[in-house]
Amino acid sequence: MIPVVPVESCTHVLAEFDCLDPLLSALRLDSGRIKCTCLSVSRKWLALGTSAGGLHLIQRDGWKQKLILTHKEGSVTQVSCCPHDEDFIAVATSQGMVVVWELHLERRGRPERVSVSWEHRGQTVTSLCWDTVAHRVFAGDVGGKVSCVRAGSSKLGKGSAFVIFPVQTITTVDSRVVQLGYTDGHLVVSSLSRCYLCDTEREKFWRVGSKERDGEFGACFLQQGPAGQRGQTGGPPPLLYCARPGSRIWEASFSGDVLSTHQFKQPLACPPLPLVSYKNEPHFNPSQTNPQSLAFPRLLQFGDQNLLTWTDSAIYIFTPHSGQVLLWTEVKDVVEISVFRNELFCLHGDGRLSHLLLVSPERCVERLMKRENWTLAATVCCMFQHTIITSRARKSLPIDRLEQLKSQLNSASQQQLIGQLEEVISKLEPLDSACSSRRSSISSHESFNVLDCGIYRVISRRGSQSDDDTSSLTNQSMLEEERLKEFSFTEEEQVDNDSQSVRGEGDRSDLGLQFLPLSFRSKPPRVALQAVRDSVSSFVKKTTEKINTLQMNADLWPRPDLREGVQGEVTATASPLPEEGEHEMTAEQSSSESELQELRAATKKAISQIQDPMVLLDPVCLSDVLQDWAPVLERVLGPEDLAVPQDITNLEEKTLEEEELVSSMSCCVMVQPEILTAPPTNLDESATLTEEEDLGESIPCSTAPVRAPFPPLANHVELIQLFSPKPLPPDLQADLSQLACLYLEMGCPGRGGVESVCVFLRRYFFLLDQERVRKMCMLRYREHREVLKAYIAGMLEFTQASKVVEVIQKGDLLKSLRSLRELQPWNAPLLLSHLYRLYEKHGEVAVRAYPQFYPTILPSDIMAMALPSHFLPYLDNLVQSRAEQQRLSFLGSLLQPEALRQDWLELALSHDAPQRDDTLTPDGQPRWHSHFFSWGYGRLLSLLIRLPADLTSKQKMLEMCRTHGYWMGYLYLCRELQRRAEAFSAICRLDDMTLLEEDDGIVPQSLDEWVLLFQLAQQISSVDEATPTSTLPSSTNGSCSDDTNSNGTSDGSSDLSNSSNDWSIRVSPENIILRLMRVFGPDQALTALQEHGIQVDLSSRSTLVCDLLRMAEKRQRALIQTMLERCDRFLWSQHA
Repeated sequence: MIPVVPVESCTHVLAEFDCLDPLLSALRLDSGRIKCTCLSVSRKWLALGTSAGGLHLIQRDGWKQKLILTHKEGSVTQVSCCPHDEDFIAVATSQGMVVVWELHLERRGRPERVSVSWEHRGQTVTSLCWDTVAHRVFAGDVGGKVSCVRAGSSKLGKGSAFVIFPVQTITTVDSRVVQLGYTDGHLVVSSLSRCYLCDTEREKFWRVGSKERDGEFGACFLQQGPAGQRGQTGGPPPLLYCARPGSRIWEASFSGDVLSTHQFKQPLACPPLPLVSYKNEPHFNPSQTNPQSLAFPRLLQFGDQNLLTWTDSAIYIFTPHSGQVLLWTEVKDVVEISVFRNELFCLHGDGRLSHLLLVSPERCVERLMKRENWTLAATVCCMFQHTIITSRARKSLPIDRLEQLKSQLNSASQQQLIGQLEEVISKLEPLDSACSSRRSSISSHESFNVLDCGIYRVISRRGSQSDDDTSSLTNQSMLEEERLKEFSFTEEEQVDNDSQSVRGEGDRSDLGLQFLPLSFRSKPPRVALQAVRDSVSSFVKKTTEKINTLQMNADLWPRPDLREGVQGEVTATASPLPEEGEHEMTAEQSSSESELQELRAATKKAISQIQDPMVLLDPVCLSDVLQDWAPVLERVLGPEDLAVPQDITNLEEKTLEEEELVSSMSCCVMVQPEILTAPPTNLDESATLTEEEDLGESIPCSTAPVRAPFPPLANHVELIQLFSPKPLPPDLQADLSQLACLYLEMGCPGRGGVESVCVFLRRYFFLLDQERVRKMCMLRYREHREVLKAYIAGMLEFTQASKVVEVIQKGDLLKSLRSLRELQPWNAPLLLSHLYRLYEKHGEVAVRAYPQFYPTILPSDIMAMALPSHFLPYLDNLVQSRAEQQRLSFLGSLLQPEALRQDWLELALSHDAPQRDDTLTPDGQPRWHSHFFSWGYGRLLSLLIRLPADLTSKQKMLEMCRTHGYWMGYLYLCRELQRRAEAFSAICRLDDMTLLEEDDGIVPQSLDEWVLLFQLAQQISSVDEATPTSTLPSSTNGSCSDDTNSNGTSDGSSDLSNSSNDWSIRVSPENIILRLMRVFGPDQALTALQEHGIQVDLSSRSTLVCDLLRMAEKRQRALIQTMLERCDRFLWSQHA
């Protein structure tokens, strides 16, 4: 049972209709590396600041990214759009710089920095605020300094920025600036202790009130009077509102005098209103009625007369003129909010964005119904029924719309919700008395008749009314007609040709004709409600009958036009059968019934045989049973063939007859063999095909039908059977579906080749379980992409009538994704077909947003759909969407089957990677410092390599990493496989001592390994000295600035003159000896080297280091000895 919101709380609700997650994904702001840090919204822009110093300007019309402004001075901490000139935007960075940008969009120029201020250098800017008239912005920081930055603009002429002082310090308050506000020449500064009011023109300051506070409390101005009277001379001045502890807000004048104190602690002792969101079902708890003592960190003007504030767990909206709480709603982890009119954009702590709207409940239900979110709309109707039943709500929600809403609910699983909605409908109030008087005047001056769908058609009598009444009636009628167009059924437009023709004649005969809904009848509300129910039921019944007639009549079934962008027309006029054909009709019906009986018997026999365990567990016997059943299915439900008359001898006529044969097949859809990869380009051929279809429909069927054999038809035509050619009982269709799916799973059609499998799938698509076939394509027929193409072609045709397809074809990616999310719970095959359409329309950008559909759509589906270069961003986004500690196990769960690991690793190593010439020498050895190159999918590579695997898989991955030059993965796998000698050789060639440390490298574990490492370094150094020097090849993904020779190692003869800062990380024999001395001590290290016959010739620097190590070791031993002696004396003293 859905709880009902009380009457006093029913006026408004916060609703979330749009999801901005795809926008963040397209901007790559959904990863853990770069996050959104601040936001600002205006009429045209949504500005998003990032932790990487970027500012994304999103055009709100269509949510399209327009500009990216970059800042090298740190991350963006504050952003503010100019309210009176959207060509200006102010930005503050983490280093304390304030920048004013002029976008130059009107002249299509490049954005430029028109003002830069370092007045807050080293301080964090906490608030930005624009002047409401001039191009200047105020900034406040954590130190309490408030400054003003004037924007020099090209609109003001050259040199405008030099006439005045561009940067000016206004004041410095006692503590950190919490919030700034400006209006009519007055600036309010809210600090941690109090509020200050500044007259910027006369340079005077006032303290607001006399009592201090301690903490973050916001302040803002609120205009008085209607929006149209603001700013007029002599109008009431704005009021200042300052937050106080204990859920209080001061109301002050322009002179800083406190006029009153608004106490919201007790008014907030009411339950929170639910957030209406597509993400989850709203919940209302009427028992939550505790008073709230809160501190409001920010105050914003919201709408005309409201104040908005928030905490980290809720959003609050007050009406201070009446001292009432408009609403408060629990919203988790809110960091910052920006408002425009009745819209809120919320930034959450994890970087997510929410787009909320403040609307009335009836408007909320209306928008949910437009988005076809029926369940949520019905829930809001029941929860806010005190508002829905009022008469003023009938303007947005007439009775017929609520009846339509009830008809869209599932009568099996939502019976309780339907019952509660019916109770609400029974309480609906009629329109007010003004409407009743208008209805009486209409009925006295107009004549009307009633259409089948329950709509009154009113015919105006000219001259019977005044011009004013006529114009008002016309305007009202046009509004009602537009409303009817928004919620009219598609079936009514396609099927009800009679009513359309009547309307067309009436329009031509009388231009004053208008439509009025049934609710304008001058009857009591109960009678009017019953009339609406009857009319709607009658309309639905007639529409359903006509749709069923269209589906069952093969001659009326629409065939798609292959010409691109042209819709095929459906002729709904059936030719009457001649009287002498009735006997043939009866014979055909009796023949069809006998064939169905034969098919039923064969199906029953096959099922009984399969139930035998000896047959079911033996693939050969099971295939034989299905092979015996398949010919019967082919004879009864296979495509029909028409015998060619004997007198036809012309080749062109025979060709026409063959095309006629194809077009005469019922409930089939023609597609080109390459419909998934390329659209038809030859319009002449498609036009000819359409003409031949029309000819085929007009020729009567006079010859006896003959069943076509199972082998495929001509290669240029493929058939997809979406509906059964004969009506099948439900029980028989269920049995046939099971056998057909099993027939396909066993690969029985594959005995004739893959083309036979595709033909079987197309011909009996109406029998197959779509989800089972999808899994077959991914598992059994994984190597045969033709089967997947045939399946997807069938699904695309099957979902062609969906309303989501219309949204996708409009080309708006965000609206398309939102429509798909509203289809929850998802059906995997249907969703997959829509995702194919989106990918075909938008490419890689669409694929990046597909992780939100996991686990309904698996990576194997996307891999079969998208190009490899497009699949990798999807996989990377999917893995990065999990918490860091869960990514490794999550990636392992996706590797089904295990062979995918090698495929994905090969893809990640081949795309967005350094060139092989930059990482490998001609003889396949590592190039010097080539492990410093960046890999586009390095995080994914690291996870793939670190996943548990068997010995063979690790060896294959090791070879792949070596071949592509991914040396960090190569070293990790060498360590896992205990191939340490190869790892030491690679480290010597990479010439980086940090790879011998514990984090990502390999640490020698014994003296023998140190000696081996020393010998390898000597060998490589000797080769380098004998090789002429050259430079490292340039790379598109990175560069190395040091001089290198042909083997990729640094030239020793240069004596490190060009890289004196990096001498300590080179893998040279001298550095290895020094590292060995640090680990084992100088004496032991030199002795071990001499035992292995290695002559050590230390330089002066190494000798000095060796002496220092001996001295440090000696002092360390002495210190240890002293400490032990002291401990010994202390213990003996305690013992005594």
